[in-house]
Amino acid sequence: MKYAQTKEILNQLVADLTQMQMIVHQHHWYMRGSQFLKLHPYLDKVMDELAEQLDEVSERLITLDGSPVSTLGEIVQMTKIPDEKGTWGESTKERFEKIIAGYRYLEKLYEKGIEASDEEGDYSTNDMLTGFHTAVEKRIWMMAAEVDQAPEIDK
Repeated sequence: MKYAQTKEILNQLVADLTQMQMIVHQHHWYMRGSQFLKLHPYLDKVMDELAEQLDEVSERLITLDGSPVSTLGEIVQMTKIPDEKGTWGESTKERFEKIIAGYRYLEKLYEKGIEASDEEGDYSTNDMLTGFHTAVEKRIWMMAAEVDQAPEIDK
């Protein structure tokens, strides 16, 4: 099977991007406080970016004759990004730290996909994943800066 490892990672990304989008949406819904008017629309943009990545990853997987997971049960079973019930009492810093943790996981998964697609000679997927990896690093930097932290991409 051509691109077997790449397809496996793409499907993992489908599950994890879906889960990440839900986590961001949860914090978007449960956010309160002095920065609400600024950060609520910001999280809309974050969700849009995740949705675009999810769609492109899924379509690339189909292009490679793969089958993206597409049910809630499959997502729950496959995702490696933990979830927890939404609460009202978290600070913006706590919320962003949880989102950043999910993004750090995605950063590493994109790196695995970049390595696998390079090894398997799937340069189109490699190019797509490299672009998403760059976007994820930028998102980590921006969200970390919002909570007065360094991006720590090089660790």
